[in-house]
This record gives sequence, C-alpha cells and structure tokens, in this order.
Amino acid sequence: MPKRGYHHGNLRQALVDAALDLIEKKGPTGFTLSEAAKTAGVTPAAVYRHFEGREDLIAEAARQGYDIFADLMEYAYSKESTALAAFEATGRAYLAFARRYPGHYIAMFESGISVNRTPDLAKVSARARAVLEKAAADLSQHIPPDKRPPASMFSAHIWALSHGVVELFARNTGSQSPFPPDELLESAIGVYLRGLGLIAPDG
Repeated sequence: MPKRGYHHGNLRQALVDAALDLIEKKGPTGFTLSEAAKTAGVTPAAVYRHFEGREDLIAEAARQGYDIFADLMEYAYSKESTALAAFEATGRAYLAFARRYPGHYIAMFESGISVNRTPDLAKVSARARAVLEKAAADLSQHIPPDKRPPASMFSAHIWALSHGVVELFARNTGSQSPFPPDELLESAIGVYLRGLGLIAPDG
C-alpha cells in the first residue's frame, strides 16, 4: 500500500484518516497501531505522540464522526417546514450518514468505544441525540400529556429502527430484503407514528 503524505503539523489527522480506512476494510479490531502508522506514512513511534493506544485513535475517529452526524441531523431537521417532515428527514439522515461515512459509523457504533470515554465525545454524541429528541418533542406536542411518550423514549425508538435497518440491510451484511432500506425505514416509522395517532391510518 502506498504511504500517505501529510502536511507537517497534521499528523494527528493523517492517523485518524488512516484508521478510518483500516476500520472500513478490517473492522475496529482488525488493525494495529503499526498498520495505522504505515498507512499514514510514519513510524509506529510517531503515533504515540498523539494517541496512547488504538482505542484512543478509534475514539477520535468516533468523535469526528459524531460531529459530522450531528451536523447532518441538524441540517435535515432545520430544512423542513413541518414537524412531521423534519422528523422523517432525521431518519433519512441516519441512513445517508451510514452510507457516506462507513468508517466513522463503525467507529461510533460497532467499536465498543463508550461515548463517555472522553468529555468531547460525550458532548458531541449528546448533540446528535438532542436533534432527534427535539424532532420527537415537536411532533408529539399535540398528544395529551398523560398519553405522550417522553421525547427521549420516542427518539430512542426511532434511533433503534434506523440502526436496525442500517445494520441488517444497508451495510452489505448479507441480509436480503425485498424492499430498499429507505422504504423499509419510512414504512416502519409510519407504523410507529400511526400507533401514536400522529398520522392518519392508511385508507
């Protein structure tokens, strides 16, 4: 593999970029720091000036991924004119992120790295969750308070639906579906929202 070049002073980011490539190809536990150093075009000793170990490197990749993810979710939420459209857009943004940034996605959700590993990682992951919680709160505000699910629960259900569709059908895991992932997610969200009485029944 040809060595990557990097600008002086940007070794840290070069190592993160190398790790993202390796994570995508080999999984979060399928590479060593030495391989990341080689991919970045530096000696293994250079890695330790920036990261204590592989988990620290993966945690930084996850932090950057959550930052991108939160930006995408905020954009998806803000560009729509109705609460329903904004809520549905955040679900689609989840799928779009997983497809466009597979290395980040794996570092965030499949590496076993806790979002509480560092304060920065915890902060940016909370920002992403807050977008979906706000969308859920906006959409459910007309439900009587005694029948309204907490926004955190509501959004967690949709997050779980989105994650399941991504893992089973949108990331080449071998599972086959007769429907595109986008349609699966849209219909699942529709069933959920109808159950809450937030959209009209079919027919």
